[in-house]
Amino acid sequence: MLNALHNDAVGKLILRIAVGGLMLLHGFAKLTHPETMSWISGLLDGYGLPRFLAYGVLIGEIVAPVMAIVGWQTRLAGLLMAGNMLVAFILVHTGELFMLGDSGGWALELQGLFLAGSLALIFLGSGRLAMRPD
Repeated sequence: MLNALHNDAVGKLILRIAVGGLMLLHGFAKLTHPETMSWISGLLDGYGLPRFLAYGVLIGEIVAPVMAIVGWQTRLAGLLMAGNMLVAFILVHTGELFMLGDSGGWALELQGLFLAGSLALIFLGSGRLAMRPD
């Protein structure tokens, strides 16, 4: 019975769907609320960076998650999502790095889990249950 629960391919599929699917929802929210893209552009401008770089978030939150979900270039998808999260930490969440939320957990636990899950995809790859296993 316990041997049947040892299935790396299913575990990697669950990780790809969870990280990619949840990140994808954030990307769709940005597409359906264009004011969010303007806000991100303003943040970049404040750091002296070109405003058009804000559209890179769509690569990290739409293109890469779809790649991860279907299992195509999963390691690259993980890298793109991890990069997206690192930029989010720097631009938006730096002041919260050492804060706790109202429930006692880390204030950035969602962002931290996205980053950790993306890093796991880089190191684990897609598994056998993928469009292009790696």
